[in-house]
Amino acid sequence: MEIKKTALAGTLESSDIQITLSKGDNGISIDLDSSVEELYGDQIRTVITETLHAYGIDNANVKAVDKGALDCVVKARTMAAAQRALETTDQPDWEVF
Repeated sequence: MEIKKTALAGTLESSDIQITLSKGDNGISIDLDSSVEELYGDQIRTVITETLHAYGIDNANVKAVDKGALDCVVKARTMAAAQRALETTDQPDWEVF
């Protein structure tokens, strides 16, 4: 699916992650800012990438500012940003869960 607009989900509070999703041309590009990137950066990127692929998004620029979010939070914020970017917030894709 093609991203229709830039979208944001999440906050900069502790234990959360802020995901900004915008159009991209060369696959999924993730700019991750996290204090735990050395330990968990690969896992955070994997969760974001797998979630976007579940929505059929193959090209996107992602800015992720992590404040210690668990995988379930990363997935939820990515899903919210994807639905906003695709303008499908009124039709959630329950299969992604």
